[in-house]
Amino acid sequence: MPKSWTYVPPADTPPVADDSSPDRATTAVFNLPEPASLEFPVRKPVRDLASLVIPDGARQRLETAIRLVKYHDVLFDQWDLKSIDPHRQGVALNLYGPSGTGKTLAAEALAAHLGRGFIDVSYAEIESRYVGETPKNIVRCFAAARRHNAVLVFNEADSILGSRLSTVTQSADHSVNVSRAVMLAQLDEFTGVVVFTSNFPRNYDTAFVRRILAHVRFDLPDRPTRHRLWAALLPKLLPLAADVDLGLLADASEGLAGGDMVNVILAAAAKAVDRPVQDCCVHLADLLDEITQLHDTKREVGKPQTAEPLVSWDTATAEDAQGCGDHRSP
Repeated sequence: MPKSWTYVPPADTPPVADDSSPDRATTAVFNLPEPASLEFPVRKPVRDLASLVIPDGARQRLETAIRLVKYHDVLFDQWDLKSIDPHRQGVALNLYGPSGTGKTLAAEALAAHLGRGFIDVSYAEIESRYVGETPKNIVRCFAAARRHNAVLVFNEADSILGSRLSTVTQSADHSVNVSRAVMLAQLDEFTGVVVFTSNFPRNYDTAFVRRILAHVRFDLPDRPTRHRLWAALLPKLLPLAADVDLGLLADASEGLAGGDMVNVILAAAAKAVDRPVQDCCVHLADLLDEITQLHDTKREVGKPQTAEPLVSWDTATAEDAQGCGDHRSP
C-alpha cells in the first residue's frame, strides 16, 4: 500500500491571509510590497549624432525628424502649420527596425543634440500587477519628462502601443485597453518630445501611428556603413595586428548589425588578452572567427533579422478605421 505524504511548510513560511481576495492572499504568501510610486530618473546623454553610424537613407530621415523637433515653433507658429494640424502639441517619433541597428543610440543622440536629458522607459518598468497602477505609471513617466524637460524614450514600444482589444472577456483585457487609452491621452497632451523604438512596428495600433509625426526605419547596415562601423567601433587603444583589414571585415559581416559587431570585438579581445606579451593583440583571424561563430549562432538560435514594414492605413482593417473620421480620434 503506497505511503501517504503530507506537505509541511517550513517554519518561516508566512501564513496565507484568511481573505477571499486572491490579491490579498498572494500578497500574504509571497510577502509582496504594496504598489509605490515609480521614479523615472533623467539620464545625461553620453553619445551624440557624430557617434551614430547608420545608412545614409536612415540618417537623412532622422535629420528631417530632428528638424521637426528643433524648429517646431517656427514651423507651427510662424509658418502657421498649426492651421492644418491644430491639435498637435508635441513631437512623437518612431524609430523601428532590427535589433542592434542603433535605434536607442539615435534617441540618446537626439537628446544630446537638443541639449536635454532623456528618460529611458521599457514596458516592464511601468507594467504592474495591481489594477490601475500601469496607467498611473504611464502618467508618472510623462510627468517626469515634463518636469525635467527631458526627451521621453519608450523602448520595446510595440508592447506599449499594441492594438486595443475589441473583445473584452476578463479584467486583464479591460486593463490593457485602459492603459492604451491613457497613453493616447498623454500623447495628445504632451508638449515635449517622445521617441518610440521597436523591432516589431506592425504591432502598433493605428491610432498611435497617426499620432507619430515621423517614422525612421533602421535597416541592417550596407557595406559602406559596415566599413564605417568597424572603423568607429574598434577602440584606438585596442592593440590590433597589422593584418586587420576593415574592408575584409565589412565583407565578412554582411547581415550583422552594429550591436553584433560590438559583440565580435569583445569576444576577439577576450581571446587575445591572455596571449604572451609578444602576441597580445587582436588579429584579423580572431575577428573573422568570431564573425563566423556569430553567423552560425544566428542560423541556429532565435529568429532571423528582418525589418518589418510599418503599419499604415494601407494595412489597417476596415474595423480599425471605423469611427476615425477625425485624425485625432482614438
